[in-house]
Amino acid sequence: MEVWRFCLLVGMLLLMAVSGGEAQLSPSFYQLACPNVESIVRQAVVKKLSQTFVTVPATLRLFFHDCFVEGCDASVMVASPSGDAEKDAPDNLSLAGDGFDTVIKAKQDVEARCPGVVSCADILAIAARDVVVLSGGPDFAVELGRRDGLISQAERVAGRLPGPDLDLNRLSDLFRMNNLTTHDMIALSGAHTVGFSHCSRFAGRLYSSAVDPSLNPAYARLLMRACPHNVDPTIAVNMDPFTPTVFDNLYYRNLLNGEGLFSSDQVLFTNLLSRSAVKRFAANQTSFFGAFTTAMVRLGRVGVKTGSQGEIRNDCTAFN
Repeated sequence: MEVWRFCLLVGMLLLMAVSGGEAQLSPSFYQLACPNVESIVRQAVVKKLSQTFVTVPATLRLFFHDCFVEGCDASVMVASPSGDAEKDAPDNLSLAGDGFDTVIKAKQDVEARCPGVVSCADILAIAARDVVVLSGGPDFAVELGRRDGLISQAERVAGRLPGPDLDLNRLSDLFRMNNLTTHDMIALSGAHTVGFSHCSRFAGRLYSSAVDPSLNPAYARLLMRACPHNVDPTIAVNMDPFTPTVFDNLYYRNLLNGEGLFSSDQVLFTNLLSRSAVKRFAANQTSFFGAFTTAMVRLGRVGVKTGSQGEIRNDCTAFN
């Protein structure tokens, strides 16, 4: 073998060893095999969004939950008749069905045009980008080439997803486990600018021995009216009470005013280590959008399967 070819091969192998599957991801991965995949998915997302805005936060949250358990491999999509798949874990039971439905319908449309080519994991990644754009957020290129995972177990979820009561250190640790920085975590938390939460997720801030002092008193009273003590746990309130259907930087402005719904939101401002980033994003939406897109690309590389790993599922809800 010629020396230059040998060096090139070694270099490629080293790159793959260092960065894992992400070395094989590329925005143009389906350029030959399914060149219209992104427009096909976008059309499916637009149709679903016309039916309900819940499509936006549901799809974003689904992507995040998928990537943090087993990597971005659509393992959260798998359904199990015995109720022991990843989606059946307690931390995933609140995932809205509209996110699953968005990916399933997009997959069906893609299969009709490009059978057996595009993974559910890639369709979920594209759809997550699309819901951001369609609700007013930034556009960005999605790296593609993921394969669908072959493991989906409820028992593997516990302790891998951030809860609403975590402090900054624990939040940072969870993200660091996935090669994401604290800055990435702060930027990705901005996804809470859209969507909603059930009362049970934050009731402890209102009805413990005293109201959480980091809560703006007026905001606390508003939450108490929306979520009276012992209210039906299915009742939900908007994460952002002001522009809940627009992907903007108001989430960070709310934190400055003590109007973060979760204590894990508000801690981003109360902790001095993260406060400067919150202030910067609150003052400059362009800065937030730039950090968010960078973090989303990095999130999409977490634990990916590529090459001969995993499979291309025919049905996102079942292994082949």
